[in-house]
Amino acid sequence: MADRFQNAVCELPALSPGRKKELAAFQKTAAIRFKSPELLNLSFMHRSVSNETNLKINNERLEFLGDAILGAVTATLLYERLRDRAEGDLAKIKSVVVSEDVLSGVALQLQIDSCLILGKGEELSGGRTKKAILADAMEALIGAYYLDSGYKAVFSFVSRCIAPEIERVLNKKHHQDYKTLLQELSQRLFKAYPQYHLVKRTGPEHERLFWMEVTLNSRTYGPGTGKNKKSAEQEAAKIAYEELNGE
Repeated sequence: MADRFQNAVCELPALSPGRKKELAAFQKTAAIRFKSPELLNLSFMHRSVSNETNLKINNERLEFLGDAILGAVTATLLYERLRDRAEGDLAKIKSVVVSEDVLSGVALQLQIDSCLILGKGEELSGGRTKKAILADAMEALIGAYYLDSGYKAVFSFVSRCIAPEIERVLNKKHHQDYKTLLQELSQRLFKAYPQYHLVKRTGPEHERLFWMEVTLNSRTYGPGTGKNKKSAEQEAAKIAYEELNGE
């Protein structure tokens, strides 16, 4: 396995002195140390690069590996931290802690956004601020660190990143998934599902703003606004959820 890993590292692109300096600064910020800066670099390489160039590698395989490791570490932390909680409670908390919202926030704290390698199209469309890309890069970083330094090192790193997020969830100080909350509430109250619809979209393509409303039990709530339909739906769901709880 060690030989195959070394061969894979040798096949990665060589790094410029400037890029090595950037990666060294990142490692200092993240308080981790890679034996292979090339592998660290690969964890930041979005698929848009391989789509636009002859470089046929990206961070998706590392993301796959990192997702599994993140899940294992988070499950272990929850199992040890919440000894009196049932499996269903642990699963719900874990789903929030490893969500795109939380992981993208952690990625920004680590300044992963400044290290991303994106294709020109993705760069121009604001890829450095997209939650999905940031969360995927976070998982890829975890996968790369596991390959580079082993499970003990990656467990320590993930624990430092994730333990504070677990506490936020337990204290209800995290970002709430209001669409799920509203769906659960509407099933309990009305035996029905919320229906979302687009009211309008405004602004130029690079600064688009979406307006969404949600209808439930013959009442319409909103509109909620956001830079995409998903975030606008969340805002509309929040309005409806808070109004229904107030009543």
